[in-house]
Amino acid sequence: MRGTSRRRRPLWTPSQERIEQANLTRFARMAVHDWGLRRNTYPGFYEWTVEQPERFWQSLWKFGAVRAAEQGSRVLADGDKMPGARFFPDARLNFAENLLRLRDDSEAIVFWGEDKVERRLTHRDLYDAVSRLSQALRAAGVGPGDRVGAYLPNMPEAIVGMLAAASLGAIWSSCSPDFGVQGVLDRFGQIEPAVLIAADGYWYNGKAIDSLGKVREIAARLPSVRRVVVVPYLAEAPDLREVPNAVALADFVADFGPERIAFAQMPFNHPLYILYSSGTTGVPKCIVHGAGGTLLKHLSEQLLHTDVKHGDRLFYFTTCGWMMWNWLASGLACGATLLLYDGSPFARGGRILFDLADAERMTHFGTSAKFIDACGKAGLKPIETHRLEHVRTILSTGSPLVPEGFDYVYRAVKKDVCLSSISGGTDIVGCFVLGNPILPVWPGEIQCRALGLKVEVFGEGGTAVRGGKGELVCTQPFPSMPIHFWSDPDGTKYRAAYFEKYRNVWCHGDWCELTEHGGMIIYGRSDATLNPGGVRIGTAEIYRQVERLEEVAEALVIGQEWDNDVRVVLFVKLRDGFVLDDALAAKINAEIRANTTPRHVPAKILQVADIPRTKSGKIVELAVRNVVHRRPVKNLEALANPEALEHYRNRPELST
Repeated sequence: MRGTSRRRRPLWTPSQERIEQANLTRFARMAVHDWGLRRNTYPGFYEWTVEQPERFWQSLWKFGAVRAAEQGSRVLADGDKMPGARFFPDARLNFAENLLRLRDDSEAIVFWGEDKVERRLTHRDLYDAVSRLSQALRAAGVGPGDRVGAYLPNMPEAIVGMLAAASLGAIWSSCSPDFGVQGVLDRFGQIEPAVLIAADGYWYNGKAIDSLGKVREIAARLPSVRRVVVVPYLAEAPDLREVPNAVALADFVADFGPERIAFAQMPFNHPLYILYSSGTTGVPKCIVHGAGGTLLKHLSEQLLHTDVKHGDRLFYFTTCGWMMWNWLASGLACGATLLLYDGSPFARGGRILFDLADAERMTHFGTSAKFIDACGKAGLKPIETHRLEHVRTILSTGSPLVPEGFDYVYRAVKKDVCLSSISGGTDIVGCFVLGNPILPVWPGEIQCRALGLKVEVFGEGGTAVRGGKGELVCTQPFPSMPIHFWSDPDGTKYRAAYFEKYRNVWCHGDWCELTEHGGMIIYGRSDATLNPGGVRIGTAEIYRQVERLEEVAEALVIGQEWDNDVRVVLFVKLRDGFVLDDALAAKINAEIRANTTPRHVPAKILQVADIPRTKSGKIVELAVRNVVHRRPVKNLEALANPEALEHYRNRPELST
């Protein structure tokens, strides 16, 4: 909807003091001086970063104080190829070395496992733990290119394990312990890890949930795993007798004392992470990201767009199965303290994350649009119950944050805060569009395009449009593009994923619009857009109207093939005490019609008991569409609640 961008005043505008103190301001002034730029506005500066990408990324390397054995004289080779471009092709560096810059007694990690566990690690503690585990992994035969798999909660040992693997040039890949056995095997079975690091369990909503049974089965079915290193979390000494090749973490590192880490200096594009597509249309794709590209992209996003400074306290609610965990870990390279939380975000009546913010002097509060919406529907008003005095930035991702979510944050959470809706994905281990500490915040809009990424909106003819809806694309290469997919030697799967629609242009699969303010509105996935009567409608446009109603907890909308056309079908999960009757259906339709167009009004509205989601919390419209059309859903293991699909199967209302 265009109405969100017509508001005359922004919700928040940074003070002149904040603009002056921003990392982005310092960076821009450095670039202006170094390159003799004559750019006096932010839009002009953004254009420089995409007109001169080599100079931008070279300046970021300098500003981020990247540690490397060799930078090399070349910044970009084969820059006209997408894919195929190579950034810093002569550089040699180590990702872990850039995150382990400190070895002092300041806090590196604070961990809360709900209200059951609290731990703190100094930078010295972290460095020493990484040193010991790195030596133990090397002694176990792990070296450059080997895979280390993790089946862990979002706890300090996950950060330690990743850094230890990266210090050796090994490749890290993680799943959260709420994944089922087959979900883990679908991922790790493809990449064949040499070592598996797993916890004995985790806490969720006050309950202890044992993981050792699943770990035992996973280890038995992964013949590549030579050692299973178990982290005690629920018990001090878990019984490992039935887990093949298992050893407790303390025993695994017992023979090694802390010493200076010999960081393996690897090429810029040496593999660092293997992340996974959602897997809702088949076995997940294994997306391989390079160390240098990941580091530079995260430095750009955290230092410049998120304004993370040395000594800040950075939080994102995430699991180890979501790319935001990898993003959060990189905060160490900015000198930030990581605030880790594992468990239910709704513990203590939905207050626990705000309790964490107050208790630990959180400066950056990262969460999801669904969490913000849920807090609003629950009537939470942290502005009245919590101080939140140190919080400068609130980040939201996972799905589009609707204007009402923006309004809720400024009304009920905190007034003087930069609310940064961000959007990107596992595919680039970062964002295409995100926040900005020196720009205003407009309701329903993501503030700006990512520096250094030539993000555009393509209309039907494959040409850039402004003020209209279309495909989110990136028309120039950037460092955090995947280096390849696993088991895709000729790049066929990689090219099909992003470059099939437009030649030499990355097509991300989001339906969006560039606004008059230079920001972006995301309307949903383009492969889930609705097409009644040939008119494309983003699903987020309907969700915004439906989920603002007090009766509706959540919604899911699909296009059903019907009578040689497509009709809009809306499924609603209602709050306790409400039922879908004719009056409520009429109210929903009236809300949609009044605020969108008649084409947005659903042909059918059906009540369901649950909405199916991926492990990272994203609703799965495509899986529901397949169920409604009686097509197979190829990978149920990708879903957090696959049983929810039964609420959509063989609904008689959809046959008329």
